[in-house]
Amino acid sequence: MITNEYVEGATPLDPDELAGLKYKHITTRGQLDELEQANIVTGLLWLKKSIARDDVLTSNFAMDLHKALFKDVWTWAGTFRLTEKNIGIDPYGISVALRNLLDDLSAWIEYKSYPPVEAVLRFHHQLVKIHLFPNGNGRFSRIYADIVAEKYFSIPPINWGGRELDKITQIRKDYINALRAADGGDLSIIFELYGCD
Repeated sequence: MITNEYVEGATPLDPDELAGLKYKHITTRGQLDELEQANIVTGLLWLKKSIARDDVLTSNFAMDLHKALFKDVWTWAGTFRLTEKNIGIDPYGISVALRNLLDDLSAWIEYKSYPPVEAVLRFHHQLVKIHLFPNGNGRFSRIYADIVAEKYFSIPPINWGGRELDKITQIRKDYINALRAADGGDLSIIFELYGCD
């Protein structure tokens, strides 16, 4: 069983979610992070083959992406969460909120509603705010946002800070503070942090 050692901003897992861990010998958050990172590398290989898909702006793609990133670690990878968390909307509203966000994003792309980096950051923030899955939401949301940046806005991925976001660092603190400010309606911090003009 994994000990309850969470970095700031990480979502604690309930016992049923923890039971979905495929490797029962994992006992620390650090071990879990390493295992998940190895799966993410595999998931990114899947992504290279899948980015040409026509359904990138659909719930099915979102679930497929999360599954590709975490299926070797969690039995529930790619399945929307069913429990309340310290962050995120009511689990029963997840599918509707995601569909609305993807519809909004489609409109932002079509009508050029925001500058590209701003649109990508808005999309990322809303994905994190919805908090679709029991675990891996930040990493999933950053990867999904980077897909959108490249595929629909023809801009390079955002420089999120790499693996430093998985540890207690100033980079992570700044990222979490920017997301919290955005939750309160102030997106200026996340825009400034990630180079949005």
